[in-house]
Amino acid sequence: MKEYPIPDWLYQVMKWAGLIACPALAVFYGTVAPAWGLPYADQIVITLNALGTLIGILIGASQLASKEV
Repeated sequence: MKEYPIPDWLYQVMKWAGLIACPALAVFYGTVAPAWGLPYADQIVITLNALGTLIGILIGASQLASKEV
């Protein structure tokens, strides 16, 4: 099996950020922003969700690159 194009520690951090942190932050900010009058709730939630998706795509590309043909 080939090596991942990214180090394992970075893969683990990206996996955590993409699957746990970004979605959790998006839900948290989307929930509390209106209650506290925080700005740009929709834009921040969309950005966090897009970032989580981007990280997931990068992880998937890394896994595909590591598979044997």
